[in-house]
Amino acid sequence: MAGDKAEVPPKVDYWNLYVGDDGISRHRRCTLTEFERKSISGAAAPQWIGREVAAHITVLFTVLPPGWVGEWHENPAPQWIIPLSGRWFVEAMDGSRVEMGPGEISFGADQGCREVDGHKGHLSGTVGEAPCHMMLVQIETAPKGAGCPFN
Repeated sequence: MAGDKAEVPPKVDYWNLYVGDDGISRHRRCTLTEFERKSISGAAAPQWIGREVAAHITVLFTVLPPGWVGEWHENPAPQWIIPLSGRWFVEAMDGSRVEMGPGEISFGADQGCREVDGHKGHLSGTVGEAPCHMMLVQIETAPKGAGCPFN
């Protein structure tokens, strides 16, 4: 890429909402690091490409209105959550709360939590006075465990 000082692959941070060994949802900060510099197609200039392959993908676009709260629930499927505009929050069962907006992504894999004091999965909602427009990329199965499922 013109203007690059070095051919150093990028790193892209994301939040991983997962179920710990104790059955409680938790957040972990992870980083995508597996990028290859190549053309995406034909004569297009090379770019950094990170590829995550999964079967049976569903792409959804959602709009959370101002003041929206999704009471305690699990993600319906393992899914990448990409805010396009506005802000939203996710609170895990361990009490951690993350607020995200455009340019910040998360992976929701809190399926199979146990219920504790009426809480199961996560609580989420909009932040501020604007709606939150999102793109969700659901996959059929995702890696399990407390680590970062994607590199």
